[in-house]
Parts: sequence; C-alpha cells; structure tokens
Amino acid sequence: MPAVANRFLPYTSVETATGKFMSTKDALDKLLGILFQAHPWHGVTAGADAPAKLNAYIEIVPTDAVKYELDKSSGHLKVDRPQRFSSLCPMPYGFIPQTFCGEEVAALCAERCGMEEIKGDGDPMDICVLSEKDFAHGGFFIRAHPIGGLRMIDGVEADDKIIAVLEADVAYGHFKEIKDCPEGLIDRLKHYFLTYKQLPGENPRRVEIRDVYDRTEALDVIARSQRDYRTRYGAPEERIDELRRLLT
Repeated sequence: MPAVANRFLPYTSVETATGKFMSTKDALDKLLGILFQAHPWHGVTAGADAPAKLNAYIEIVPTDAVKYELDKSSGHLKVDRPQRFSSLCPMPYGFIPQTFCGEEVAALCAERCGMEEIKGDGDPMDICVLSEKDFAHGGFFIRAHPIGGLRMIDGVEADDKIIAVLEADVAYGHFKEIKDCPEGLIDRLKHYFLTYKQLPGENPRRVEIRDVYDRTEALDVIARSQRDYRTRYGAPEERIDELRRLLT
C-alpha cells in the first residue's frame, strides 16, 4: 500500500518499519517519543485522570540545600540558588505539567482574598507531595492525588501550592482531604514558604498565605491552571499537527 502523498489531506498513511500502517501524525508522534526526551513542562501531560490524579514533576527534595528549578527553555533542571537559611523544603516539591498560573488562577485568588490587581506568577502550578519515602534527588515524575492547597500570594502574584499525596504511599496514600493531614505538617510547609525568601527582620513580609483550602478547591485551581496553559500556549494535542504543517 503506497503512502498517500496529497499534502492537503489532514492525515496521510505511512508504512512503519514493522510493516504496520498508521497515520503520519501517529508515526511522527511515536518517532519523536523514541528520539527525544519530552520537555517536563510542555511535552508531558498531567494525565488522563487529572486533576483528580495527576503526574507531578519533582524539582527538589527535603535533603536539598540548593534550590533547583526547571530551566523553561531547555527542560533541564538548573540551580536557582543555594537555600539561604537552615529551613529546607519538608516534602518533595515541583510542578504539574501543562499548567500555567495566569488569569483564571489569579481571578480566583483575587475573589477569595478580596484583593484587586492580583496576577498569576507566570509559572506552572506548584505542587508539594507527601510521602514516607526518601528521594535522593529531584528530576523525576510521580503520580499524586491532590488533597488541598495553600493560597499563597508573593507580592501581587498568585502563587498557589497544591498539596498532594504520593499514589499508594503506605503512610499518606489513604489521605483524601487536607483535614486528614496532621496539622504540624501543614504548619511546617507554611513556615518554609513564608521564610525561604525572607531575610531575618526584613519587613514588610513579601510572601503571605491567606488560607489553606480543601480538595474541591484544589481541583478547581488545577483545572483553572490547565485552561490558563491552553490560553497561553495553545492545545498540546495539536502540536504534532502543527509540526507536520511546518515540515510540509
């Protein structure tokens, strides 16, 4: 069966090395997946069950004395800065792929806090994942279940922190709501984010946490960040078609 050569057809058919026929879109998608590592923010989905169950990319772990974060242009981890003080992030911390803190996330924060001129911080949605396990370093994906979040404001920017549990974790995996989490763990997490950018005695405080919200609110925040991502970067599922158009 010959390949369909009409470039004006939305999909053409090609024969693969294994003798199977598939659309050029599927063939190109498969080939790219074999040849290249996907960008952790743009090239990996949050998962078919998101936001209830989702993929999370971990940048830093509790033993890190250096704050790592994703280099958005290359997709590699980079050193953001050494941790300035003795406080370390109490749980694995990273972001949800294909999310963006934009207008919808900011609008909800402004509504809940009764504030004007709040904007999104322009980063993917942050997530902290409870687990009994120790991880040697960041730079990996895990499956997580959101249970709540911190409504954090950094200056005039919405900077929410979703709180989740590692899927099938023996100690925390059964948590369904933020109320299931020991209060001391939430206090520890709040203390870290309130102090990790703040010099001793520095006023006014740059970062504030307005409230701790439940799972329902967390799912709404994540869904908003997914829509904000599509508004900012377009529909991820259309990228193979766009690449194919550019190559023809």
